[in-house]
Amino acid sequence: MPPNPPKSSAASHRVTPAASATAPPGVFKRKIPSRATTVPEAVARYHNHAISSNQCCSAVVQDIAAPVSTVWSVVRRFDNPQAYKHFVKSCHVIVGDGNVGSLREVHVISGLPAANSTERLEILDDERHIMSFSVIGGEHRLANYRSVTTLHPEGDDTVVVESYVVDIPPGNTEEDTCVFIDTIVRCNLQSLTQIAENLTGRNRAAPP
Repeated sequence: MPPNPPKSSAASHRVTPAASATAPPGVFKRKIPSRATTVPEAVARYHNHAISSNQCCSAVVQDIAAPVSTVWSVVRRFDNPQAYKHFVKSCHVIVGDGNVGSLREVHVISGLPAANSTERLEILDDERHIMSFSVIGGEHRLANYRSVTTLHPEGDDTVVVESYVVDIPPGNTEEDTCVFIDTIVRCNLQSLTQIAENLTGRNRAAPP
């Protein structure tokens, strides 16, 4: 994590439960607050997470002054999350070629309550700019973690929405868990903002 993270307009959205008519007993769907002008409903549905009583979910929204193509070029690299995630020390794809179904082994920096995780790429949609992965193993406390990231154009800029669902670790509360993960996600998106905006600045400054 950088000593002075860039300023950001990221906003953490805690979501409220709403009973689903189609959900089995004990399961609820939670939906992030919609930004109708920037998040199409067809894509926003990917942030509707079915959760059980021992799980929590949340979302972070980030505005980036860079085009979707630039932001996506960084986000879509399943093999290189450390490009903008400062808590990741190293990453190696252990199964697959970076397409859906691939597995990666991620090692995190010291100081976090984790050592490594094995993660599977669930969605990689270059047309609609959707990426999702789930944590399926490793030494950590984030059991059944699944993340969904979507990018949406806002003029020449980009709105990024990253949501997740995860088991609440034993001895922790829902609030503890969401605050911890929201902080990490927010730091990652602040780093992504800095990288994408720097790339955009260089591209605009380059001679034709």
